[in-house]
This record gives sequence, C-alpha cells and structure tokens, in this order.
Amino acid sequence: MILVSVMYPAGPNFDMGYYLGHHMPLVRERWSALGLHDAKVVKGAGTPDGGAAPFQVMALLTFESADAFKKAVAAHGEEIFADIPNFTTAQAQVQLNDFAESP
Repeated sequence: MILVSVMYPAGPNFDMGYYLGHHMPLVRERWSALGLHDAKVVKGAGTPDGGAAPFQVMALLTFESADAFKKAVAAHGEEIFADIPNFTTAQAQVQLNDFAESP
C-alpha cells in the first residue's frame, strides 16, 4: 500500500463545496476499481506556532501500489486533472509515500 498526498498550497481560491461534492466523488468513482482503497480530505488549520497552514487542503489517497496509482492516472488522469480549474487555481503538489513500519 502507498499513500498519495495531493496538497493544495494556501492562498489561491478554493471551492470546498465543489471539491467535496463533485471532484472527490469523481476521483473515487474512476479510481476505486483501479486500486484506490481510501480517500480522505483534510483542511489545513495552521502551524504549531499559530501561523497559517502552508497547505489549505490535502487529499490523502491510499492505493494498492505505486503501479496501481500510475495505471489509474493513465486511465482517467486527464479527466480528473481537467476538473481542477473548476475548484481552484492553486497548483497541486503530489507526493507518493510509503507506510513506515514500527519496530
């Protein structure tokens, strides 16, 4: 399993209603059969010292494998990425993460 973090920097506009009501259901619909196991959305609240959060929204997508993610993007990435301007002008940063095992 891997965790794909899709992080939207703070600042630019973000339509959370559209994101939660249209974009994330689209992601789940298109990618669930291709290895997406879970999709959570978190909203940046701030930093420990009281500063503004560096990311306003993050989608945390759990995939079967990095290969499954790549295949999902190849199959439906164009449609999903084309939807981004409907909810923000922010440039998303995407990071693949492995789950660390505790000793």
